Amino acid sequence: MTNLLFKPLQVGNISLKNRIVMPPMTRSRACQPGNLANPIMAEYYTQRASAGLIVTEGTQISALGQGYAWTPGIYTPEQITSWKKITQAVHAKGGAIFAQLWHVGRVSHPKNTGGEQPISSSAIKAENVKVFIDDGSKGPGFVDVVAPRAMTLSDIKQVVEEYRQAALNAIEAGFDGIELHAANGYLINQFIDSEANNRSDQYGGSIENRLRFLGEVVAAMVDAIGAERVGVRLAPLTSLNGTVDATPVETYIAAAALLNTYNIVYLHIAEVDWDDAPDTPHAFKQALRAAYQGILIYAGRYNAEKAEQAISDGLADMIGFGRPFVANPDLPNRMKNGYPLAIHDANTLFAGDEKGLTDYPEYKA
Repeated sequence: MTNLLFKPLQVGNISLKNRIVMPPMTRSRACQPGNLANPIMAEYYTQRASAGLIVTEGTQISALGQGYAWTPGIYTPEQITSWKKITQAVHAKGGAIFAQLWHVGRVSHPKNTGGEQPISSSAIKAENVKVFIDDGSKGPGFVDVVAPRAMTLSDIKQVVEEYRQAALNAIEAGFDGIELHAANGYLINQFIDSEANNRSDQYGGSIENRLRFLGEVVAAMVDAIGAERVGVRLAPLTSLNGTVDATPVETYIAAAALLNTYNIVYLHIAEVDWDDAPDTPHAFKQALRAAYQGILIYAGRYNAEKAEQAISDGLADMIGFGRPFVANPDLPNRMKNGYPLAIHDANTLFAGDEKGLTDYPEYKA
């Protein structure tokens, strides 16, 4: 029996019924042309509205911010309108939903960016990284990413403005708030991590400089929609999509302290989650808790017992359960009652239709 997971929590201006988070997961079902949210996505999120908080799949802030085929955007009027049906449906079922805003930077291919060369902190190609394109088959066609060009100062200004506008667009679309995707090797992470950033200006070199872009984006979004509606996701110890930092503990404690100064509503930590990955050191979690005083969310390989323990120990306030939510739309109810969890079909994670998205049943005792 879990108790702490089912204690209500105030997150900014919204009251959450439990501390279970459905974290962002790319599912690549957006309608074409236009990368629009659609009715099957609405059903998918609404089925999972018993989560305390839903964070949507990564939603690109611009055409150049797209890394994979069929991911939704939030930069055109049509995209904003398409998301309204989803936020209304989730709210009608008593759910709360934040939009995860992302720009993938160098983790892309011209087939996904309208022919444009991807951009990054630096002109460094991510090695051994693939993305999927629409190659005319029904499923994702995986290709190697291409070398990006280094962003100019005017590129940086423009992308900060795109994030600001995307935050406003998300509120217009009815979201309760936004989560800035600064994790998993995407654009902001490409500035933060030392081995992906060889700049010699004010955005490169020292930890303070490498965190500058993160700070400017957060400042713009907080100014646009209010700190109580802005969360940030970081992945301190992962090397996903080729981003590696030489001193991750020092870098990410500094990042947490920086985010604390903006009073963002939550900090969402993505832990390494492959099967035999090492656990995030306890001392590091304590240091993050000391550096950032807001709501802390952790996600990665948690079950109900581990989640209870993390909250009980004071290290986390909420816990994200990613893959378990794919095949268990009623995950909170299963956790509360100790019902068995279904296993998802990995072949239907990306692209396609309802199969593997909305056809997982609720548990029947």
